[in-house]
Amino acid sequence: MVLVYVIAAALAVLFLVTRLAPEGLTAVGLMLERRLSGLASKNAMVDGFDMPYLDGGKGEVLLLIHGFGGDKDNFTRLARFLTPHYRVIIPDLPGFGAASRDLKASYSMADQVGRIHAFLGQLGIDRLHIGGNSMGGFIAAQFCAPYGYMVESLWLLDPGGTLASHDSPLLRHYEKTGENPLLVRRVEDFNNTIRATTHKAPFLPGFARVALGRRAVADFDLHTRIMRQMAESPMLENTFKPMPTPALIVWGKQDQILNPAGAESFRQLFPNSQVILMDGIGHLPMAEDPAQTANDYLRYRAALK
Repeated sequence: MVLVYVIAAALAVLFLVTRLAPEGLTAVGLMLERRLSGLASKNAMVDGFDMPYLDGGKGEVLLLIHGFGGDKDNFTRLARFLTPHYRVIIPDLPGFGAASRDLKASYSMADQVGRIHAFLGQLGIDRLHIGGNSMGGFIAAQFCAPYGYMVESLWLLDPGGTLASHDSPLLRHYEKTGENPLLVRRVEDFNNTIRATTHKAPFLPGFARVALGRRAVADFDLHTRIMRQMAESPMLENTFKPMPTPALIVWGKQDQILNPAGAESFRQLFPNSQVILMDGIGHLPMAEDPAQTANDYLRYRAALK
């Protein structure tokens, strides 16, 4: 009988902790995942913004940029396969994750490109491989226009930024109605975000969904503004001519956010590129299948040598 009471008490405590402190539990979980991936938490100050970042591994620098509504930990599980080979650096973009926010600042793609360049300058990095997912892919690709001399290769994961990639039912609906599952008004609506962005949903405990949902709700006004600024940013076809930068373009065939047909438009912008379409994967290949996504990249990088 005593054992029953002990188990019941333990379950009650676990229930209360999960309900009352989802942010704390999420922080502990992320700390453990970062450690498993060989990543350390660091911080930089750029353009008046705190920019926390993850840094781990040795070798050539690989900078990874998260997408809209995401953060640096979107790449943490992927990094576990990459830090044995490269120095992996993953920042939180201003306005997202643990980075600071300013409702009056501009978050256009050009401004974020400038902040990434300044961030790299602070770290003393002048040559690198760069990758990004979704909005982060938009930024990574656009970075190659003014700073292509710094970029050894480009890795695009379901990137935004071209007319073809933005020709999706979800974005057309957003343009007409302003409704978008990436903009979260209620904590419980965060589950809609997960459903929209993934086909093969990664493991995410309930307390983490609550913590991330709360953050998304708190960011609703700012992220609505950033979404508009991103939509108003010139498409890449209109900002630079085809670039010689080697590129690996990866797209989930079941992406509901950005049109996989956009892979061809990026191939035209980066003629020295390879395209991989991943079956059974949605908008977040690095989270849905980090092992396969990393293995494809490692093979690509090996072939570049």
